[in-house]
Amino acid sequence: MEVVNAIGRRKSAVARVYVSEGTGKITINKKDISVYFPSAILQYVVKQPLLLLEAAEKYDIKANLDGGGFTGQSQALRLAIARALVKINEEDKKALKSKGFMTRDSRAVERKKPGRPKARRRFQFSKR
Repeated sequence: MEVVNAIGRRKSAVARVYVSEGTGKITINKKDISVYFPSAILQYVVKQPLLLLEAAEKYDIKANLDGGGFTGQSQALRLAIARALVKINEEDKKALKSKGFMTRDSRAVERKKPGRPKARRRFQFSKR
């Protein structure tokens, strides 16, 4: 099997993933997953598509993460891994889609409007 690549985005985070056959090692920005994401919850989020398909020990994953915070990065990485797994085996798409791993979460920060302190917040009203 050759290397399969995919991309995932969430908020302002971008994840580029390269999946190859291996022993289940996940490397993010040349660091191990346990170093890059010390939180067990974020590690779980990243591994969700692999655990669903019981493929956690089948593939080595190299990822480049850029932009955003740790939550957005982990969710972008989850989407990229799910897309790569579908490129490898098309039949897995139904299971991944039913759990919501194939959907790009399009929610992002609303832009600040002129004449206001934030996107929707208004300055305090003064009667006198």
